[in-house]
Amino acid sequence: MTVCADRARTLAHLTDADLDPARVAARLAAPYLPHPLADAAMWTGVETVEPGHALRVAPDGRAYTSTWWRPPPAHLPIADAAGLLREALQAAVALRVRPGRVLAADLSGGMDSTSLCFLAAEAGAHLVTSTQHWNSPGNQDHHYARFAADRLPHIEPLVFTSADLPACFTGLDEHREPLEEPSGLLRNRARHCHTADALRARGAELRLSGHGGDHAVVPPDAYLHTLWRRRPLTALRVTNGFKARGRWSLPAAARMLLRTGSYPAWLAGAAARLRESARTNPGPAPWGPRPTLPPWASDQVVDLVAAVLRRAAEHTEPLDPDPGRHAWLHQMREAGRGAALLHEASTTHGLPTDSPFCDDAVLTACLTVRPHEAGHPWAYKPLLAAAMDSLVPEHILHRTTKVHCGPDWYLGLRTHRRHLSDIADTSHLAAAGLADQELLRHALISPDLNIGGAPELENTLGVEAWLRDLAAHPDPAHLVPRHPPHEENPVDTAAR
Repeated sequence: MTVCADRARTLAHLTDADLDPARVAARLAAPYLPHPLADAAMWTGVETVEPGHALRVAPDGRAYTSTWWRPPPAHLPIADAAGLLREALQAAVALRVRPGRVLAADLSGGMDSTSLCFLAAEAGAHLVTSTQHWNSPGNQDHHYARFAADRLPHIEPLVFTSADLPACFTGLDEHREPLEEPSGLLRNRARHCHTADALRARGAELRLSGHGGDHAVVPPDAYLHTLWRRRPLTALRVTNGFKARGRWSLPAAARMLLRTGSYPAWLAGAAARLRESARTNPGPAPWGPRPTLPPWASDQVVDLVAAVLRRAAEHTEPLDPDPGRHAWLHQMREAGRGAALLHEASTTHGLPTDSPFCDDAVLTACLTVRPHEAGHPWAYKPLLAAAMDSLVPEHILHRTTKVHCGPDWYLGLRTHRRHLSDIADTSHLAAAGLADQELLRHALISPDLNIGGAPELENTLGVEAWLRDLAAHPDPAHLVPRHPPHEENPVDTAAR
């Protein structure tokens, strides 16, 4: 028979399933896994339902899946698609607004979170916002966030400097109820909880996040492969822009654009290049970013992940025959997985976080645009800027800078060097033969010399922390009775 649940861990616990070593090993890859590996459950014998599909169980016990969502054709000019996106975002935010409810929202100063704040204000929400002022040279986020806050009605802005917040990676030595799967969100977990406490203290019941905005409104450059075949003059202009901005070498760019190949062939090729960093040869990525493993991943990991990729190449079809379309759809799916994990973690802490950019209607609206009009190198998020025209101030929509948290990131690793050293000494990954202990130690306690990259390190810490959480909490909290069961008909022995 088929047994279904809303969490893979529920089924794994009820069936006493073991962790799948290959699936655990694959989560060390960066920036993320390709389709269909990314959606796999972490346990043997537990299968997930593909995004956009529904599980149907017939009365006789037979189970099958059906499709409930399909992407629309990408045929609209940016002005028309922007109108659809604005309507979808308005509806998504309005769904979260309730009379008398205090709504929390992140207000980073970037276009995504700022747009949600103005949409919430338009829907009549009373807002309390959270702005993090990163300790980064040339940081302009605080300026843009303040500019937006001064123009938002019914708002209580809260600003947190780096000194006000716990250091990045705080709480690595704490064991929590594990999420559905490993997550690279550990860096800001303590900071998110700190700001959530302040927001809840002011009556907030729900928090809006701009997570997923980058994934939804900007198509990956893989669309260039098809654009060259359909509109070569436009493709030449756009490619030259990307080449100048990304410092692509001409031979590498030409080779990638002219030799697309099938998706199964791309998966098989990725299996043979897991040790090769994608950063050494920048250019338009066919079918999306190629997964790479960090230097501390063991040879066993390489063998496991390569075998999984080769098996997938034997039976997997792309999400769309168009490489750019496939890459964009998978990019959106990754945003949705992250939004689900963020919601799960924040709900546990008492202030659920929603990501309206990951609503299916919003994603559908984004996919209607011609990719080369929404993802060219001469404007930042032109689709969202057009959608928010006349609602969000032009000063924010025309912003051309983007801040990073590099100084805080390195400071956090240095601050928690002792805990990171302990993690290396007692690594579950190393004990399972999935990581080289000395190379992992070198990466954790000497981040300035780390050659693996930030995404690789955060993914590794995410898997390590998840394994430790599982060991500390083997029984899911939602399956453990909170109170001992009572007898239905207790006997009063004293009355006898």
